[in-house]
Amino acid sequence: MQRIAVIGSGTMGNGIAHVFAQHGHDVSLIDVNPTALEKAKATIGANLERQVKKGALAADAPAEILARITTGTALDLAGDADLVVEAASENPSIKFDLFARLDEVAPPTALLATNTSSISITEIASRTRRPAQVIGMHFMNPVPVMQLVEVIRGQDTSDATTQAVMAMATALGKTPVEVNDYPGFVANRVLMPMINEAVFCVYEGVATPESIDTVMKLGMAHPMGPLTLADFIGLDVCLAILQVLHTGLGDDKYRPCPLLKRMVAAGHLGRKSGKGFYEYGK
Repeated sequence: MQRIAVIGSGTMGNGIAHVFAQHGHDVSLIDVNPTALEKAKATIGANLERQVKKGALAADAPAEILARITTGTALDLAGDADLVVEAASENPSIKFDLFARLDEVAPPTALLATNTSSISITEIASRTRRPAQVIGMHFMNPVPVMQLVEVIRGQDTSDATTQAVMAMATALGKTPVEVNDYPGFVANRVLMPMINEAVFCVYEGVATPESIDTVMKLGMAHPMGPLTLADFIGLDVCLAILQVLHTGLGDDKYRPCPLLKRMVAAGHLGRKSGKGFYEYGK
């Protein structure tokens, strides 16, 4: 699988394109927004230069890596891809529509992967005529740094597809972990209730965000407190995942905290908006 198409050039998409290009793959980075593509290419360049300064890359490597990335707004750029990795908004209708269109555009032999953090792989695959070739490839943020890739099998994902994607993740220097298609998979099914409970602690006046994060860092050896992490992920993303868990599993232990819903409604989304449980400079 030499030719890769990445759909979506946001935080996850540009990180995924970065990693594939760094490991020698030709990448088509596709987004409906040309400005977002320009920003993505600049972000990848800056992150590559950071790797150079740390001694992880040779000085001439960034130019070679960036030359492997082609950007464009037309989904037709996925027409010669061996593997497509979708990293668009965490919205079921957007993903369903994209996969129906990708099924028409991508070669019949291409594998179609989604970076979704919570949406059913089986439902996404059902929008295509190749459900055996559809799989979840859930990278962690920031993609160039984090080692884990959750590889999620849908109901009809084949062994061959799973083995190929596991091998690809390993070739990227990642550690793939195979899981099955249930709401939230493993990472977010465990992480999001913890974040939600931390929000409830703020909501109920148990402690301040700073105190809660300090307890989890010093008492549980977490590198980052749950509320700092929530701000980093995006409170809107946390809310969306909790809603998927609550709907998909039907258990009130996944009910999003009213404070989280109120903060998202107010536009306090964390780092990306400048304010969440903490305030951030521009």
